[in-house]
Amino acid sequence: MTEPPSPSLRPGGPPSRFARRLLLVHAHPDDESINNGATMAKYAAEGARVTLVTCTLGEHGEVIPPELQHLTGTELGEHRLAELTAAMRELGVEDFRLLGGQGRYEDSGMMGIADNDDPACLWRADVDDAARALVEVILEVRPQVLVTYDPDGGYGHPDHIQAHRIATRAAELAARAGWQIPRIYWNRVPRTVAEEAFARLQTDLPGLPFGKSATLDDVPGVVDDARITTVIDGTAYASAKAAAMRAHATQIEVAPGERYFALSNELAQPLFTTEYYELVHGERAARTESDLFAGVTLEEAS
Repeated sequence: MTEPPSPSLRPGGPPSRFARRLLLVHAHPDDESINNGATMAKYAAEGARVTLVTCTLGEHGEVIPPELQHLTGTELGEHRLAELTAAMRELGVEDFRLLGGQGRYEDSGMMGIADNDDPACLWRADVDDAARALVEVILEVRPQVLVTYDPDGGYGHPDHIQAHRIATRAAELAARAGWQIPRIYWNRVPRTVAEEAFARLQTDLPGLPFGKSATLDDVPGVVDDARITTVIDGTAYASAKAAAMRAHATQIEVAPGERYFALSNELAQPLFTTEYYELVHGERAARTESDLFAGVTLEEAS
């Protein structure tokens, strides 16, 4: 392990009007809108500072629209950055950044392919080095809440796994440098909710522009209901989430009605407007909570 951040790195001071500060760490553009779009829109609308750090530009993503399938590599990454910008506008999020700056880490592709061996890809990044770049953001923003993936990245993608490692290590290093993030969450979907949504999908599938349905295994982060600690009702922000997902046009097709979507595999899956989380750092309440900031003290708000 390398040493903690330099002693010169100390917590900064975000504007006092941001009493609540939420940091999300994601692997590629579009992950944030699929997993947390309603949550991000809700807290942004309520006046919280919402900061998104995206680790790569998804340069190796498969492109859906035929007219855009000529885009690859750096050109695709630049296009996806424009999509991310549009998505954040839909969610009302002003603070979004690329880990280490644009082009610092590239998409690693799916697990087990040759792209995983590219020295420039996120999967090959030194976790401590990458974490230091995130520590700078943490010490500037001083979030009380961090949202990221579980150790498997939700579904085993190398960049999602690496994003989890980087976020976790950065939280450790930031604590040594002076800012302990009070509450850390992993993205989740309760199994019964997913099962019920897929049952409805089977009924609705004939009216959708997708020929087949995905399966429960295609949804990242599905766990037993008992592991869910926090439920964010994003019903009021359903349209904002769908619009943000639609902005990621190279990666996502949202069906009319905004209840279902498909990725490049053209398999329909539910679009969840209530979003679910598992608290993995911080004191758990006896009951399921409805606020990611529940339990944050006045001392932690400064």
